[in-house]
Amino acid sequence: MNLSFFDQFTSPQLLGIPLILLAMMFPALLLPSPTNRWVTNRLSTLQLWLIHLATKQLMLPLNKGGHKWALILMSLMTLLLMINLLGLLPYTFTPTTQLSMNMALAFPLWLATLLMGLRNQPTMSLGHLLPEGTPTPLIPALILIETASLLIRPLALGVRLTANLTAGHLLIQLISTATITLLPILPTVSILTSLILLLLTILEVAVAMIQAYVFTLLLSLYLQENI
Repeated sequence: MNLSFFDQFTSPQLLGIPLILLAMMFPALLLPSPTNRWVTNRLSTLQLWLIHLATKQLMLPLNKGGHKWALILMSLMTLLLMINLLGLLPYTFTPTTQLSMNMALAFPLWLATLLMGLRNQPTMSLGHLLPEGTPTPLIPALILIETASLLIRPLALGVRLTANLTAGHLLIQLISTATITLLPILPTVSILTSLILLLLTILEVAVAMIQAYVFTLLLSLYLQENI
């Protein structure tokens, strides 16, 4: 019984072929493609307005050197947002509940920001490992602590996204199972449980959007430290 709750996190297969790549590419098919027409429809106008608003918020803490990353960061945020939201639909699969995928997104981008800092301003980047005014006996310990803190950043990014989405999906499945089980026995309690399920679903929609924004925002802050 307990193992069946985690079946939703196994990658679906068709004829032995994993469908996780299809689940990752499907959100891009839902976005309206740009056209050369002067007059656009309401959907594309709303899409452009939301992208402009999100880009403005992400680029706010960055200087002009970091604006080159606007396309990468916005594409990443759009991908995570669409995958997270589509994963809340019935009979769907959420690739961002897989730690391997989240680490595959977090580690290369974090490494790119780190290498950019080491190439452009090595002194400033290495200076983050030792705070100013540190007592001499604490210098070796602080360097080790700051190095460990630096190396654990991509792991924290991936685990945070995975844990939040996995916990939300498990809660939804547990409460929905309890609602269906209590319906023939205690209808009143089942109705109250269904109301809790509705509120939790609304909360998970918010979590799906917030986690996509937080993942991208932390990457932009890591970028700001190295430019």
